[in-house]
Order: sequence, then structure tokens, then C-alpha cells
Amino acid sequence: MGYSYDNIHLSIMAIESAAAQLNISGSEMYQRLKAQGLVGNFLLPFYDELHSQSLEWLTNTTIETLKNWEEAKK
Repeated sequence: MGYSYDNIHLSIMAIESAAAQLNISGSEMYQRLKAQGLVGNFLLPFYDELHSQSLEWLTNTTIETLKNWEEAKK
């Protein structure tokens, strides 16, 4: 499925903001999110639900979800 500019832009904003909060590179954050399936199963397909939230909320939710999914795979 192809995604619009808006979907991709929101995902990039979430990735970069979460990376900055965790003091890691955007590339590392992307790889961690991708490894858990969060890019394709959370950030991109749920644009309609996510874009109405604040960047702070999106950042915190992205980090919390990543940590939960990483912990669940241990």
C-alpha cells in the first residue's frame, strides 16, 4: 500500500522527536521501530487517528509502544 506525503511526514516527525527525547539518532530509532513492526503497523496506517494529537503525545506514545513491544519480544 502506498502512503501519502502526510502519512510519511507524520511518521518522520514521530521518529525524529522520539529519537531526540531518547538521545539516539533518527536512524537508530527508525531501525528499532521497524524491527518491532511499528512503522508499518502503527505510524503509517493510523495517520487519521494520530495526526490529531500533539507532537508531545505522539512522541511519548511512540516511545512507550516501542518499549512495550521490545519488552514483549524478550
